[in-house]
Parts: sequence; C-alpha cells; structure tokens
Amino acid sequence: MPARWARLVLRFRAAVLAFWALLLVAGALAWPRLTPLLTNSFDVPGTDSERARQLLESDFGQRPDGTFTVVFPVRHPSNAATRDRLRRRVAAAARAIPQATVGDTQLGGGIVFMDVATPLDLQHAKRATALLRRRLDGSPHAYVTGQPAIQHDLDPIFSSDLHRGEAVALPLTLLVLLFVFGFTGAVLVPFVFAACTIGATIAALWVVAHELSMVAYVRNLVQLVGLGLAVDYSLLIVHRYREELARGGRREDAIGRTMATAGRSIAFSGSAVAVGLGLLLLVPVPFIRSMGLAGLLVPVISVAAALTLQPVLLSLLGGAAPPREGRFWDTLSRAIMRRPRTFAAVGAGVLLALSVPALSLQLTPGSLTGIPASAESVHGYDLLKQGLGGGLVTETHVVVAPPAPAAERRFADVVATDPETLLVGTGKRAPFVGTNAHQITLANRHEWGDVATRDWVRRVRGEYVPRARFPRGTTVVAGGAPPQGVDFLDRAYGAFPWLVAAVLLLTFVVLLRAFRSVLLPLKAVVLNLLAVGATYGVLAVVFTRPIEAWIPIFLFATLFGLSMDYEVFIVSRMREAHDAGERDADAVAHGLQRTGRIVTAAAAIMVAAFLGFAAGRIEGLRQFGVGLAVAVALDATIVRAVLVPSLMTLLGRWNWWLPRVRREV
Repeated sequence: MPARWARLVLRFRAAVLAFWALLLVAGALAWPRLTPLLTNSFDVPGTDSERARQLLESDFGQRPDGTFTVVFPVRHPSNAATRDRLRRRVAAAARAIPQATVGDTQLGGGIVFMDVATPLDLQHAKRATALLRRRLDGSPHAYVTGQPAIQHDLDPIFSSDLHRGEAVALPLTLLVLLFVFGFTGAVLVPFVFAACTIGATIAALWVVAHELSMVAYVRNLVQLVGLGLAVDYSLLIVHRYREELARGGRREDAIGRTMATAGRSIAFSGSAVAVGLGLLLLVPVPFIRSMGLAGLLVPVISVAAALTLQPVLLSLLGGAAPPREGRFWDTLSRAIMRRPRTFAAVGAGVLLALSVPALSLQLTPGSLTGIPASAESVHGYDLLKQGLGGGLVTETHVVVAPPAPAAERRFADVVATDPETLLVGTGKRAPFVGTNAHQITLANRHEWGDVATRDWVRRVRGEYVPRARFPRGTTVVAGGAPPQGVDFLDRAYGAFPWLVAAVLLLTFVVLLRAFRSVLLPLKAVVLNLLAVGATYGVLAVVFTRPIEAWIPIFLFATLFGLSMDYEVFIVSRMREAHDAGERDADAVAHGLQRTGRIVTAAAAIMVAAFLGFAAGRIEGLRQFGVGLAVAVALDATIVRAVLVPSLMTLLGRWNWWLPRVRREV
C-alpha cells in the first residue's frame, strides 16, 4: 500500500505542492494574528479557585487575572497631597477601560500603589495594557504590573526568544545536513518540510485559539519540535531513498520502496509521538491540555506531510549520491556483540546514577522571578516585592456567599496572626461587598509559586476557614493566583499516574504492531522510563530554582513519543534484516550499522533545535529545552547505541517472540 500510495502522490505532484504551499501561506498569515490570542492561564475547572473566580465575576464584576497594579516610586509616600494626585491620575486613566474600578491607595517601602480591577479575562485584559500605560504617562513614572501586564510584556520576549532559538538551531541544523548529504539539493528537503508542517500547525492553532484557551508557549513548542521532527523524518526518508537508488531502477520505484519501508516506520513513529502528546488532553488542566493539543498537531501534520509532500520532494531534490556508512558503527556493533552484558550493565548503571537526583526535584506552579527583569511589569513587581512583599501583585481572594459578617471578622483576625500574611483587606463597601457575597483580600510575603505560599494557602483553607466557624450552608472559597497554583499542582499530579499508565499501555500496543514482537515493546518501555528518570535527575542538578510543574508532565509525554522515533528507526531495520534471513546477532549488528550514523545526525539536530529553547530568557522554556536536549542526547547515545543492541544480543531469538494467538489475528 505505501508503494502504491507513493505512485499516486507522484501522479498528482503539482496538486500536492500547491496544497502544502497554501498551508504554508496560511501559517504565515496566521503567525502574527496568533500571539494576541495566547495567554498563560492557570484556571483549573471544578476547584475552589475556579468557583471563587466565578463568584468574583458574577457578584463583584471582577476577575483577579484581569486586575492591574499601578506602582509609583515616590520620595514621600505618606504625603496626602501626593497620594490624592496619583489617585486622580490613575482614576482618569482607568476610565479608558470599560467598567474598571480603582482600589484603595496603599503605600510603604518608598512606593504608592493601587489596583485597577476590570471584568476582563486575561486574554482581553492584556490587550488593554498599552492603553493604560499611555493614559498614565507622566511624572513620577507609573509602573503597570499585575497578571495582564506581565502577559502583555511576555509576548515580545517570547518572539525574541524564538528568533534567538532559530539563530542557534538553524545554522547547526544546516551544518549537520551538509555533513550527512553534502552540497546537494537533499539539504533543502528538511527545511521545506519543516516550513510547511510548522505553517500548517500554526494555521490550525489560530483556528483553535478562537475557541479554546491556548498558552503562550505553543508557538515556541511548534516551531522547535516541528523543526526537530521534520529533520528526523527527512533524514530517515532521504537516507533510505539513496540506498534504494543505489540498488538501481527508476526513481519512482525507489521512492515506492522507500515509502514502503521508511514511510511505514515514520507512520508508526509519528503515531507513538502523537499518542504520548495526545494523552495530555486527558489531564483536567486547560494549561496542559492546550500544550498537549499543540504537541499532538505537530506529529499528526508531520506524518501527513511525510506521506504526501515527502515523496514529491524526493523526486525533485532527493539527489543520487549513495549514503556513506562509517566504520565507527561497524566497530561498535562488533564490540557490543562480544561483550553485551558489560555494555548493558554500564549503560543501565549510568542512567540509574543520573536518575538519583530526581528524588529531590522541586516543583513550582510558576514564577515571576523566571521572567526577564527588563520588562516594565517585572520592574513594578520588583518594587512591590522589595518594598513590602512578593504577594501584593497576586492577591488571594476569599469569597463568602452569603455574607457572614461575624465569621468573616473571626477569619480575618485569625489569618492575620499567620507570619506569612502581609495584608488583610476587608470593608463595608466595594470592592469588598458584592451583590450576594463578601470578599476578604489577602496578600502574603512570598511569591505566588513559592513553597511558603502554597503552605500558607493550605493553612488558610484547612485551618483558618474552619476555625472561623462559618454558618452551615455558607460557601467559603479561596481564589486568585496562589490558590490557583495549589489547585493546579494537585489536579495535574493527581492525574499524572493515570497519564503514565495510559502512555505506557498505548505505546506498548503501537510498538507491538510495528515490531510484531512482545519483548521488544516491553524493552522499549523500560528503557524509556530509565531515560525519563535520568532526564529529571539532570534537571534537578542543572537548575537551582524549582522546576515549573508542567515541565515534568510534558517532558514525560514528549520524551516517550520522541524516543520512539529512534526505537522504530533502528529496530525496524533489525527486523528487516531478520526477516531477510540473517542470524539474530547479525540482524542486530546490521540494524545498528545501517542506522547509527543517521540516528546520531538526527539526534544532533534535534538537540540543536531544543537548545534553541535553552538560549531564551524565559526560565520555564529554558528548563523545558534543557530537559528535551538532555533526553534526546541520552536516548540516541546510551539507550539506542548501547542498551538496545546489547539487550537484543542477549535476548537472541526471543526478540521476535510473538504468541501464536496474536499471529492468527
């Protein structure tokens, strides 16, 4: 079927090229229009923080994620005339935003500050940042911070980091491709492939982002993961195509044989990547689901392009030079055949040793300290943090419905005694009184993602609310960024064990079908778990700050998918050699010799692409990039080049064992 499919595609090559060119143009048009639709929202449906958000919106006309904080550094903050003048200035500027209200004027630590609350969600509030700043222009300078302003200031940083990542990844990619293919048209294939698949994915995300909340990281994810997959698939197909050309015959026949072998491998490999990333859609956290959706679209579109666009590119740019096989892989395979137990023990020992630091891995739902200080919103946040405390920008809102004044006073008194509590806000008028509810605003001393803040939120919910003895039937919920962070961690990692189980099971099933073996998929699953553990360990050692909580989850799903690329590439060639009649040990050596050079080149390019993340200034993306780069490097060297052939040598004929019942199916 793949060979017949390739011939059909080649018959309509002009239509295929036109179709992918259209998707490329659509992606180019969607690219600048996608950015305003993206926000890093940590809403978690069905939790106390989400119920608090809904009550704040319905009863108070407020959204914590749509609230700005305006900060003025002044010499004499206690001067009443100065405070009144600044308040009038903020009130005049706030009128530019419909239904915006200005909170109480507060001071301390050489600053005067006040909140500008809006009914806007985060996506729309961030678009009002520039307008608010223009209206506040004057002396002393007004620093506009808060979640919307921070999101607004992150957009150009994300774009700058993306260009910086490209500046790292693209030249390294070109160098490796020139080393592998030489100065031929084949060097262009991965770049054309990547441009089309990334463009199509961006266009699809632009459509989706109108209906679903998408995080700001997705552009960077699509760009660099899309480049890595494009190079992986192009290298495998062009390398195999050159092998088939060397056997003689027409180009069309060589393309057909290539798609029947390498094309089949890519279909299974892409399925494994899509399974790992697609299962993130089952995690009941919109932030992770949106990353999973973006990650799912990349391999699905890449496989579609590999089966349609790639045969056409081969016919135009594939080149006729036969692939070169280095002596290194022949030497390595012979050494492994002689001492498989030694190589297996050393490789497994290295991965286990690297995994040990993972036991001390610390997580955070997010961090404002991981954002470049050059952003104006971060400067404003730093003024607040240095003057008073890190929790002033990300307040906690305790909503009580219906009102219970006596219990509210008891709660305010007891929460004020906590050493972590910085401010307690209550009152008998707006913004503390709503239609059918009251709210108590709390600010703590540490940043919203700190361990101290999370412990404080748990004390507020688990100790102080019960001690206030609210009347039966009263709803008391805590919202805002700190409670959202706690709910994000609890909900995401409550689902993580189920995600792990689902990924392991479905990966096993996909590889069972690809390899027609029971032990090979089981071996792959175990080795991937070792590689993931080692990657977590390296992250714990490299980064002194806590790791953002979405990263281990997304790394697990991504790494299980991407590592299947090399597993399928290598073992498929071993399977071909075995089916052609070679002895078990010879088949293993043959597969390593044929794929070692090309897998190493693909991994080097993938590492270069992921180091593009690490070259940026956003701490979360740097952690993600380092994690992916380390994982791919470990996978292509220790796992695929050492552990896979040594274990397969030890297993011998058991590699290909498949129960008779399955054979009959």
